[in-house]
Amino acid sequence: MYISQETPEQTKNRLLKVIANAQLTVFEGTYFFEEFATTDFSRRIRTEALALVRDNELWSQLVPSQDASKELFFIFGFHFPEDSDNSGFVGWLATHLKEELGTGVFVICGQNSQRGGIFDYWGCPSQLAEEVRIAVENLRIEGKAN
Repeated sequence: MYISQETPEQTKNRLLKVIANAQLTVFEGTYFFEEFATTDFSRRIRTEALALVRDNELWSQLVPSQDASKELFFIFGFHFPEDSDNSGFVGWLATHLKEELGTGVFVICGQNSQRGGIFDYWGCPSQLAEEVRIAVENLRIEGKAN
């Protein structure tokens, strides 16, 4: 993990380059968090789950769903190049999306050493999918021009 001492403008410019150089994956369809008891793990885990997290009571897995009675999310993700200083990225992009679109997000991070290290799954309300896609793509374009 990098520690950067920089001005806000330097941070913005660095993170624009980070988003431009990250591998972006946009997942088709929508997802929701399916919950189940910790004792049911081996019976309920799904191979199509993007993420699994738990507290002291339940497992929660992020899985595909089109069920409109559920809280559905648009999911996209980033893999960062190994030498990328992406410190502050989550806060920066979350703030940008909140300011531009009014939405909060959730972020689940993982580690894949063979693909540069840390990766992020991002979720936002499914009804904002197109607006979020455009906002992220505009940042990537700005970062490539920077």
